[in-house]
Amino acid sequence: MLNYYSYPHKTSKEWVTFVHGAGGSSSIWFKQVRDFKKHFNVLILDLRGHGNSNPTIKDTFNSKYTFDSITNDIVEVIEYLEIKKSHFIGISLGTILIRNLAEKRPKIVQSMIMGGAIIKMNFRSQVLMKVGNIFKSVVPYMLLYKLFAFIIMPKKNHKKSRLLFVNEAKKLYQKEFIRWFKLTSEINPLLHFFRTKDIQIPTLYIMGAEDHLFLPSIKNIVAKHVSSSLFVVDNCGHVVNIEQPKTFNNKTIGFINSLA
Repeated sequence: MLNYYSYPHKTSKEWVTFVHGAGGSSSIWFKQVRDFKKHFNVLILDLRGHGNSNPTIKDTFNSKYTFDSITNDIVEVIEYLEIKKSHFIGISLGTILIRNLAEKRPKIVQSMIMGGAIIKMNFRSQVLMKVGNIFKSVVPYMLLYKLFAFIIMPKKNHKKSRLLFVNEAKKLYQKEFIRWFKLTSEINPLLHFFRTKDIQIPTLYIMGAEDHLFLPSIKNIVAKHVSSSLFVVDNCGHVVNIEQPKTFNNKTIGFINSLA
């Protein structure tokens, strides 16, 4: 089972589950946990191979990572804790896992908050993925990861987010990085399906105004999906919860409370 940390609330029945992105860990939510646990029951977890979720013996012999298998890891924790329903908050690739979870198990998803969401790979990001696939087995993965982090978060005010994710990624093994990178082979058809289907679950996209790779496609999808809304954070890049934590926390807590 994945490593997780839960923070029960004395009176609230609402659960909020945080899902980090590739190369991160539950520690990226440290600026959220303090505020959220004042209002809700909180669950943060480390995806497989990240943080303290060490690869299992089964993972060693089975290198096939899929979005479904990683989503099932999250469901396993939810069911183990007997959580009937939860709000889910994700960042970057974590938003794809949450959206996939909503497709597979909609009854447990009360709402989705998608920070730095990925709903479409534009031309530049697709080129980036192809270059990574070509060199992933011959170039040290940290060089690739630093390059990706810089392209996604290029500005001076993105530096804190960039360094945090690079430092977290250092805890991954090269083989683990390659397994996760292979997920990109199934990402385009999955994202296309998500774009064409409005799942009718309340969804807040919270994006940095400087998230140049992913913000334009989110604006398009919100215009088409009636269950979705968008909040754009000024002077902010891809990792909104780290760069602008106060704004992120206020907006997302307010969104959850508005659904009560």
